[in-house]
Amino acid sequence: MKKALAKQMSEAVYKVNRWAGAVPTEQGLRQIYAREGLQPYAWSNGPHDVYGVHAHPYEKVLRVVRGSIRFDLAEHHTSVDLHPGDGLVLPAGVAHSAVVGPEGVTCLEAHRLSPC
Repeated sequence: MKKALAKQMSEAVYKVNRWAGAVPTEQGLRQIYAREGLQPYAWSNGPHDVYGVHAHPYEKVLRVVRGSIRFDLAEHHTSVDLHPGDGLVLPAGVAHSAVVGPEGVTCLEAHRLSPC
């Protein structure tokens, strides 16, 4: 049963939400989270910071406020570059790594627990 759940989690589909239009404000992005019933927190990293491969036991709901970041999703054989306003939803268990862009990055992030 554990192996089946782990396989199902690793095959989960990620979602990219591209921002169209003027660069959003942090307050505007927080309103998007509020409409979804989520309470995000902000985090920042300096230029070219690196996150090694890892996964989370929750769904990660992320939007870029400033700067840029690239998420590498090895299991899906793809990379996703995110810029202000862009969002990424990673289901629980999806392995990913990340590299921060040359100007650093500030993101808003919230978590959704997976239903049992």
